[in-house]
Amino acid sequence: MRKAVLLVGILALAGVASAQTFVWPQKWTVAKPSEAKRGGTLRGYTISDYRTFNPFLTAEANSIPDLIAPYGLVRRDPTTGDWIPYMAESWTISPNKLEITFKIRRGMKWSDGRPITADDWIMTWRIHTDKAVGSNAYDSFFIDGKPIVLRKLDDYTIRFIYPKTDAEAFAIASFTPWPAHVFGPVYQKEGAEGIKKMWTLNEDPAKIVSAGPWVVESYRPGERVVLKRNPYFGEWNKDEAGNPLPYLDRYEIRIVKDVNAALAEFLAGNIDIFNPSTVDQISQIRQAVQQGRLDATIKINASPVASSQFMVFNWNKASDPFKESLFRSAKFRRAMSHLVNRQAVIDIVYGGLGTPMYSSVYPVLTQWINPKVPKYEYDPKQAAKLLAELGFTKKDREGYLVDSKGRRIEFNLATNAGNTQREQIAKLIVDEAKKVGVKVNFQAIDFNTLVGQLLSSGPNRPFDAIIIGLTGGGLDWPFGSNVVPCKGNLHMWNKSGQCLDPRETLMEKLYYQGRTELDFKKRVEIGYRIQEVEAELLPVIYIAGPNYHPAWNNRLGGEHPDAIISSIWGSREVELTFIKK
Repeated sequence: MRKAVLLVGILALAGVASAQTFVWPQKWTVAKPSEAKRGGTLRGYTISDYRTFNPFLTAEANSIPDLIAPYGLVRRDPTTGDWIPYMAESWTISPNKLEITFKIRRGMKWSDGRPITADDWIMTWRIHTDKAVGSNAYDSFFIDGKPIVLRKLDDYTIRFIYPKTDAEAFAIASFTPWPAHVFGPVYQKEGAEGIKKMWTLNEDPAKIVSAGPWVVESYRPGERVVLKRNPYFGEWNKDEAGNPLPYLDRYEIRIVKDVNAALAEFLAGNIDIFNPSTVDQISQIRQAVQQGRLDATIKINASPVASSQFMVFNWNKASDPFKESLFRSAKFRRAMSHLVNRQAVIDIVYGGLGTPMYSSVYPVLTQWINPKVPKYEYDPKQAAKLLAELGFTKKDREGYLVDSKGRRIEFNLATNAGNTQREQIAKLIVDEAKKVGVKVNFQAIDFNTLVGQLLSSGPNRPFDAIIIGLTGGGLDWPFGSNVVPCKGNLHMWNKSGQCLDPRETLMEKLYYQGRTELDFKKRVEIGYRIQEVEAELLPVIYIAGPNYHPAWNNRLGGEHPDAIISSIWGSREVELTFIKK
C-alpha cells in the first residue's frame, strides 16, 4: 500500500500549513475554493446493513467508523502517492530507522469539544493490541510476532518504536485514533469485555464521538444512516482560502436491497454516486444522460480494480473429516480453479469490462504483479483429471463424482445476498462444477452472518466455501498483515491459529521478510516469490473484478482531476465535495 519514498510532500505543504491547520491542496480537486458552496447533503448508498458503531470490532469496508473517521497522523497525497503529515504536523526518523517521532497538531478537538492528544493514540493502540478484543487491526501492530510500541513523550509528541525496519511504518502510523476519555475508563475498569459492549447499533448517536468530518446524526436499521458535519473538524481542516471543511452539512447513506436497486436510485437522481461495473449498467446511465433524464458524469475504465474477489474453502471442519481433508488438498483447490470460467465472469457479470485475477495482488497495482505466476485457468478436462488423481473416478446415479467409498464431492457455497454480481459468479461456478460431476449447493445469505462465519475460529467453523472480496492493502507492501500470517484475523481458509501447511509457513516468513525490507526493488522480488508460493498453495481461488467506472450526479462539485481518478484514490475527497446545483 505504501511507497518507499516517504519525505516528498512535506515541503509541498510547508508554505500553506500552520502548526494548527491542515490545508487541503486545491490540486486535489478541479474546483477552486471560490467555486465551492456550503451546505447540502451528499447522498450515497450501501447494499449491506451495518454491524456496529464500534471501531474496534469492524472488519468490513465502508463501516460507520470508517465513514466518520479522519486520516491518522499521516496520509497519502493522491497526486504523488507520497506520505504527508496530517494529524501530525511533522515527524523525525531515527538514524537506525526503527523509531519515528511525531509532533501532533495542537488545537484539534473531538466532536464533543475535548482536545485530541497523545493519550488518544496510546489508548487506541492499547485496545487494538489486546487480543481479547478481537480487533481486525491487531495483526498490523506486530512484525514477526514482535510488537510495535507507542510511547507518549508529552501531550503532543508520540514515538513509534518498531522491532525491525518496516516498509509499512507510515501505514501503521496512519491508524485512526479514538477518544481515550470515552474508551479509556471502560477499558481500565472492564477490559476487553467492556470494549465489546460499547457503541453497539443501539447506542444513542449523540454519544458516538469522532475526530473526523462527520458525526452520526441518526441511524435507522435497514433504511439509512445520516451523518452531519463535525464543527470542530473545520477548525483545523481548511481549504486554501481558509474556509472550514467539509463544505457539506450532511452525508446520507441509504441501505438498499441490492446493486440493481442502487442503480435505479441513481438513475432517478436520488443518490449522487454510483460505480457501475457492467456494460448494461453503464449503458443505462449513458442512455439516461442522453435522453435528458439524468445529469451525470461517468468515467469508463478509469483503472483496474483495487480489490479482490475470490472463493475460499474452510480448512477447519472437524465435524466432517472427509470435507476437511478435501478442502485442505491443494490438488482439489487447483481443480476448483480450473472450473472457474473467469472470461465468462468478465463477459456475463461485468459485461466485458473486467480483469481476471490469479493472485492476491490487486490488478491496479501493476508494479507488484508477478507476470510469471502460475495460473490455473478455466480447463474442465484438467479439473476432472486432478479429481481423478484424488480418487474420484466414478459417478453416482445423479451424475456426481464419488470415491471408492461412495463419498460424493459436494459442498455448500455462500455469498452475501443482494450482491447480484457475486450471486451470478456463484451460479456460474455451480453450473461449471456440475458439468464435471461436482455438486455445489449455492445459498445467498445475510452479509453480517457471512462475515461472522468467515471470522469464526477454532477446529469446526460453520461453512464450506464462501465467495467474498477484500479491499485495503496497497502501495508499499500489498500483502495483508491480517491475511498472510497464520494467526491473522483474515487468514480466512485456516483459523486454527497455526500454520497447517509448510507453504503457509513459507508465505508467512516471506511476508515479514518483505515487510522489513526497505529497498523497493528487493521488496518487489520478495513479493514475486510470495505470489509463486501462493499459486502453489492456492489458499483462495481468485476470480475476477470489475474495472473502475465512477459515475456521479452533476449536482456535485469538487471531484478529483482526471489524472488521479482511479480505484486507489477514488473520484473525490468527500471533504472537498460540495453541492453546486
